[in-house]
This record gives sequence, C-alpha cells and structure tokens, in this order.
Amino acid sequence: MKREPTLLEALSTIIVMIIIVITGFIVFDIPIQALLILASAYAAFIAKRVGLNWKDLEEGITKRLATAMPAIFIILAVGIIVGTWTYSGTVPALIYYGLEFLNPTFFLVSAFIICAITSVATGTAWGSASTAGIALMAISTNLGLNPGMTAGAIIAGAVFGDKMSPLSDTTNLAALVTKVNVFSHIRAMLWTTIPASLVGIVVWLIAGTQASGNTDDKQINGLMEEIASIYNINFLTWVPVIVIVACLLFKISTVPSMLVSGLSAIIVGAINNGFSIVSGFKASFDGFKPKYIPNHGDLSDKVTDLVTQGGMMSMTEIIVTIFCGYAFAGIIERSGCLEVILRRIAANIHTVGQLILATVICGLMMVLAAGVASVVIIIVGVLMLEMYDKMDLDRTNLSRTLEDSGTMIIPLIPWGTSGIYYTQQLGVAFDQFFIWTVPCYLCVVFALIYGFTGIGIKKKPSSSK
Repeated sequence: MKREPTLLEALSTIIVMIIIVITGFIVFDIPIQALLILASAYAAFIAKRVGLNWKDLEEGITKRLATAMPAIFIILAVGIIVGTWTYSGTVPALIYYGLEFLNPTFFLVSAFIICAITSVATGTAWGSASTAGIALMAISTNLGLNPGMTAGAIIAGAVFGDKMSPLSDTTNLAALVTKVNVFSHIRAMLWTTIPASLVGIVVWLIAGTQASGNTDDKQINGLMEEIASIYNINFLTWVPVIVIVACLLFKISTVPSMLVSGLSAIIVGAINNGFSIVSGFKASFDGFKPKYIPNHGDLSDKVTDLVTQGGMMSMTEIIVTIFCGYAFAGIIERSGCLEVILRRIAANIHTVGQLILATVICGLMMVLAAGVASVVIIIVGVLMLEMYDKMDLDRTNLSRTLEDSGTMIIPLIPWGTSGIYYTQQLGVAFDQFFIWTVPCYLCVVFALIYGFTGIGIKKKPSSSK
C-alpha cells in the first residue's frame, strides 16, 4: 500500500541528486546523463519504500516526458533554423556586420541588447542564442574578448527577451497558471528585470573597458572577405528573419514559424548563393557543411568552424539529457516527494516577505530537481496561488516571482536543460559564463528585497473578491 514519504525521505532525493551531480560532473567529469540516471535510481528506491512499483514509476516518467514534448519540438526546430540560416547566409551575415560595426568596449552591452531584441521578437531564448548568439561568439573570438563574458551577456539578453516577450511560452504559461493578463504580468516583471539588467549593463561596460580586445584588423578583414566570397550578403539574406518575425506577429505558433523560416532560408540559399537545394534540406537534418559550398577550395579553420553549424542531429545530446532529467523529475513527483517538500516549505507563512521567500525557495528547489522552468511555474504557481489571495496580493506578484526564480535561474543549473543547451551551443563551460549572467541571479535578489520592504508589491484592488 502506498504511503506518503517522510520529509527526510523526500529531501534525501534532492540532496542525493545534488551530491551525485556535483561530485560526478564537476569532480570526475562524468557525463551528466549517467549521473541523472543514477540519481533517478535512488529516487526509485525511495519510491519503492513508499509503496510504488515499476509500472507506477513508468507512468510518472511518461507523464512528465509528455510535458517536455513542446520543448523537444522547439529544440529540433532550432537545429533546423541554425542549419538553414547558415545555408542561406543569415548567420554569417550577422557575423559579417558585427565584425564591421561592433566596438570591443561596448561589445558585451551590444551582445545583451541584440539577443534581448531577438528574443522579444521571436519569443524564444534558445533560438536567439543559437542564431545571434553563435554569431556574437564568433565576433567575440575575433575581437579577442573573454568568451565567458560574452556568453554571459548573450544568455542574459536571450533570457531577458524571452521573459519580456508576449510570444514566449513561459511568459504565457506564468500568466495562465496565475490567471492574470499577460501584459499585466510583463509590466510586473519590469520591477525586477529592469534594475537587474541595469546592474548587468554597468558590469559589462566596466568589463568591456578593461578587456584587452587584442583585435587583428588584418585577420578580421580577411575573415569578412572570405565570408563575402561564399555568400551574397544582401537584402535576401534577411528574408528568413523577416519571415519568422512576421509569422509570430500573426500569432502562428513558434515551431511552425521556425519551420516556415527554415524553408524560406533554403529557398534563399539556393537562389541567392547558388547552392544546391538538396544541400539545404541536408543542412536542416545534419547541419551545414563546407562541402555544400560549390568550388569552396581551401577554407580557413575559422570559416570552416563558422559554417559547420546546426541540423536536427546536433540536438540529440540535449534531447537525451531531457529524457534523463525528466526520469528523475517524474519519479519524485509520482512518489509524492515534491508535494511533501513544497507543502512543508509553504507552512507557517505569515508575512509578504516570508511568502515571497517561500515562493523563491520552492522555485529554486524545483529548478534544481526538474531542471525546467515550466515545471516550476505550474507546480509552485498552483501551490502558492491561494496564499497570495489570502494576503490580498495581486496575482502578478506571484507570476513575476515564478519567472524570477524559474525562467531567470534555469540557465544557471549545469544539469538543467537550458544550462546544457547554452553550454553546448555557445561552446563555453558553465564555470566560465556563470558570474557574467548578472541579471539572471539578481532578479531573485530584487524579488526578495521587494518582498521584505513592500516596494513594488501590488495589492488587490479593494473591489476584488
């Protein structure tokens, strides 16, 4: 017969998972996927103790994986976008103009702003990091800047834009779960996101002035000439960007919009660059490769690395990681461990500051356990909603805090889906970029300050029931 886990049993699943991951991943460099499976095995042991069998765990894992399918579809679509946008010349064009116009001193701030704008327009932080982000990393390398600094600014900008975009899935999910208007939710998030980003901009400006910026104009000019010899960089190059923005503005869903943009990129690459259209479809699957360039001759190593990008197959490791992470999340959710932990944290809350703190702690616990923002928003949002109502707080306080402790933090979890995604896409280790993603961790700080001071905390209108 199934029983409820004790608090010690429930907490042990999280503690053991953290110990396994930190020890194995950081100390012994064991692949994160194997460590998540090992953590899942311990969680299964606890589930067995409370009376569950393997069929019960399968159901829990399957249920959790079902919630991951939208993210998996986006990941595969991102692979298609990167491969086809490289084929069309869109990503190389971003690099070309970046090398021509971006100044090393203001580069980090520019990277943040460019990725933020891209994410707001498209509603996806991952797509922003995999297109504009990849281009900016290449520019950064050629400008002699620290890759960790650049990756931090890119990730912060991508997540900022995703969080503030009415097209974003997490933004709409937070509004949906808390039953508030999406634009009211976005306005509420300005309280934490804007000051955190301003601090980040100051940090990046100071870092930019201190960076060596050992630029080699001859090398940069050579790289630009080589890009221009492969691609015809003109208006047609930007058609895939225009297509995806237009689709999203017409409220076409993210994945179909990305697929339409990818198809337009294949057409542009064939017409504008003279590439084989067959190569365009191959690029969507297995990534763009130098052999798809007619008469490419000997390309420099930098250009070879630049154009060898994307494809659905480049996303397989990320998808496998999602399966492993969701196995753990599904087991601890099905066994009742999550409910026990969150319920205990939520008990004995008497002030607004304590409520915001409890929301943040629950959010961070969920992020560490599940590694995905949507789970934080759904579970913690449902758990805390009634308490916000009892304290006569506007529900936008909850929706904002869910994103502060979920959407903004998720890139900072090395074993989380986003943490792994950014590490792989930008080619920078977690310990190199973590400290430079300033707004990501400062949003939580501002959320707590507001909770305990009352600043930025909106009460329900007196007429509300």
